[in-house]
Amino acid sequence: MRSDDVLTTAVPADPAALAGAAPLAAETWLRIVQVHDRITHRVDSALHREHDLSLTGFEALRRIAEAPGERATMGEVAEALGLSRAGVTSTVGRLVEQGLVVRERRPGDRRLLHARLTEAGRERARAAAVTHDELVAHLLTLLGDDAAVVTDALARVSAATRVRR
Repeated sequence: MRSDDVLTTAVPADPAALAGAAPLAAETWLRIVQVHDRITHRVDSALHREHDLSLTGFEALRRIAEAPGERATMGEVAEALGLSRAGVTSTVGRLVEQGLVVRERRPGDRRLLHARLTEAGRERARAAAVTHDELVAHLLTLLGDDAAVVTDALARVSAATRVRR
């Protein structure tokens, strides 16, 4: 065998034949779902353990805290979290029971129901944000130098799949 044959033997002509070089769409989808599920579970567990909040409850508190006047309509919260109206009603109901949010109607517009943060809700949202953000940042450090590339790619997919109304 010639020396140049040794270099090319067992090297596929098509780089896509190399494991991991060009993943199938199904594999990419599986990885996205697994990462989402696992990170969500870890963060949800930490928020329950340390702040008596579900991840969904935390996200609702965060959205309300970021809204003008720390007040948001049920529809705004539902849209921000990707929840149904029933889902957001249930989530906000639990936050009301914990004294973190109050439901109210604004004078002059009795049609829309708003969720407004209480002082306790503001404090819980601040404390839980530290836990959430630090844990997510820690887990995502595993992306290493690929973080910007992955973020950009996922942003393109997200933008392409955004529902147009």
